[in-house]
Amino acid sequence: MIEVRPFDGLGGADHGWLKAKHHFSFAGYHDPARMHWGALRVWNDDEIGPKTGFPPHPHADMEIITYVRSGAITHEDSLGNKGRTPAGDVQVMSAGTGIRHAEYNLEDETTTLFQIWILPTKTGEAPSWGQKPFPKGDRAGRFVVMASGDTADDDALTIRTDGKVAAATLKAGETAIYPLGADRKGYLVPAVGEIEVNGVRVGPRDGAAIAEEGTVTVKALSDAEVVLVDTI
Repeated sequence: MIEVRPFDGLGGADHGWLKAKHHFSFAGYHDPARMHWGALRVWNDDEIGPKTGFPPHPHADMEIITYVRSGAITHEDSLGNKGRTPAGDVQVMSAGTGIRHAEYNLEDETTTLFQIWILPTKTGEAPSWGQKPFPKGDRAGRFVVMASGDTADDDALTIRTDGKVAAATLKAGETAIYPLGADRKGYLVPAVGEIEVNGVRVGPRDGAAIAEEGTVTVKALSDAEVVLVDTI
């Protein structure tokens, strides 16, 4: 089963400095039919204006993954962590028992990113933060796991949940296969490009909610960059 959720039909808000689209209920957008997809709770498609950002605010009991599509985001938190995550790289924050953080676009250009929240399967642990580069060339024509709760994915950032975040970069006509498993749920979004997911057409920044599909086969109809969440 694959349900396409067109970008133009997503909820969202325009705050001037922030233009956001919400794949699931978030803040002022509430749709009881789109509260989560398995353990995936939030997928926000954000455009953050230059020299603006989110001031310090708290989180707890959530795995927060930020995939930067263009520009860069600068992070600061109550643990003393600071870091700048540029396009193509990923940052992960395990909110754990509680953390305050701020995210700013200190660049001279708009920053675009996906922010993904996944419910943890481990709670009561100390918060943590990390970031890592994932060069697009390294995921050319194949999926690369960028964040994972599986210790076997030793090249990925660690998240405290039964889930993974993977990405692939495809040229038009190329195909990449991800072994999801029919008992799991997937949610896939093309950051750019038009694709087919198991034969179903998905446009740029549309969402594809996937269930009961043992294998996910992505064919690029144009040059594409895709991000996939795999959860219980």
